[in-house]
Amino acid sequence: MIVVFVISLLFFAFVGLYSSKHKEANTEDYLLAGKAVKPWLVALSAVSTNNSGYMFIGMIGFTYSAGLSSIWLMIGWILGDLIGSLMVAKKLRQLSGRENIMSFGTLLGHRGKKTIKAIRVLSGLLSLFFLSSYAAAQFKAGGKALMVTFEWPLYIGVIGGAILVVLYCFSGGIRASIWTDAAQSIVMIFAMGLLMFYAVDSAGGWSATISKLNNVSDNYMNWFPELPSVLSWSGIPLFVLGWMFAGFGVIGQPHIMVRYMTMDSADNIKKVRKYYYSWFTAFYMMAVMVGLLARIVLVTDSKFDPELALPTMSMELLPDYFVGIMLAGIFAATISTADSLVISCTSAVTNDLFPRLKHHYKATKAVTLSIAFLAVLFALSGQRSVFELVVYTWAVLGTAFGPLLTMIVFGKSPGDVRSLITMVVGVGVTLLWDYLSYDKYVYSMLPGMVAGFLAYFITGFLDKPKS
Repeated sequence: MIVVFVISLLFFAFVGLYSSKHKEANTEDYLLAGKAVKPWLVALSAVSTNNSGYMFIGMIGFTYSAGLSSIWLMIGWILGDLIGSLMVAKKLRQLSGRENIMSFGTLLGHRGKKTIKAIRVLSGLLSLFFLSSYAAAQFKAGGKALMVTFEWPLYIGVIGGAILVVLYCFSGGIRASIWTDAAQSIVMIFAMGLLMFYAVDSAGGWSATISKLNNVSDNYMNWFPELPSVLSWSGIPLFVLGWMFAGFGVIGQPHIMVRYMTMDSADNIKKVRKYYYSWFTAFYMMAVMVGLLARIVLVTDSKFDPELALPTMSMELLPDYFVGIMLAGIFAATISTADSLVISCTSAVTNDLFPRLKHHYKATKAVTLSIAFLAVLFALSGQRSVFELVVYTWAVLGTAFGPLLTMIVFGKSPGDVRSLITMVVGVGVTLLWDYLSYDKYVYSMLPGMVAGFLAYFITGFLDKPKS
């Protein structure tokens, strides 16, 4: 088990190191890979970054607990993601290429020949805190997997993952991240499919599996969750719509959208989508199925942590060498997102918060190391589950950046006050919704995103009319 796991990690490390043969020692190559990445690599990297430890640990744990109704996360998320891609992705690549923009915050603050400093700084601060928190969730997911499999303390997996991320980033910047993402995505989908096959076989085939799932409880295989009576007339559509907005929120995720900024040509976006959504749909369907299967395969008590379902089931069902592959798949998922988050966070610091560092290659690497260290501290000190932490940070980032970015790529040029209000209102409503615990009925991305767009349109009078 350990041998297979280590060999897999060495393979990923080799891919990352090999990518350094193509690098140039400058910050543009470190942060955007020279804007020359092929469509299939962009797609596999973006989808691997999107489907992280959240999917292996968080989503499977949520499905284990919630049942079939979790499928709406998949349906809503993919549809919303597609809408966001159709609206924004190509225009984002065109704008960033035309204006030679290297960071998400600079893109949001860009207004013709100038950049709004307040927007750039606020974007950098939000990215620094929430992207590092997101990276912490990935390190925590990898740590949980090793904790269950090898009975190691959580900190070993967390620190080990961080070291691997720093090595990838130092070797070739975002190019190393993209190349290793592509390799990791193949291991991820193979590992998930492997466990699903073994779990169905263990349950006695598909017919027996369906029968056992229906017997878990009266509502485990219901298509929709139980909602308070006050939401009975509108709760289900809002529940589904909330997860569609979650998918649409991909446009506000710097670590994913930067993949499109590295694309060799904006005209290749259709090729990217074919690879991306084929992989995304297949992997998400298998993740939901594995989460359901875990409920009938595992014998657990009330103290069982649902987010340990996948590694626990792997150890019960798979031969040792396959457990090593599964563990590599989980670790690959966490690392493929964590390295992207750390690089995006580095970009925010060096381009948005301290632009004097944007052309200092060694200083950029020092920032990368510091952010990885910060994420480790968050991972070891935070109490939220991987699922909670990911959906929380995803919502904040999506509502902070999504509405404003949408308007900018469509050619709008809002002023500094209007832009700040759009961002602050979106984030504020999202945080309030989460604080009031309404997110268990309607995902906070929906009210936050709607509030951000409303704030943008209502405050139109703040912009000076063009003469």
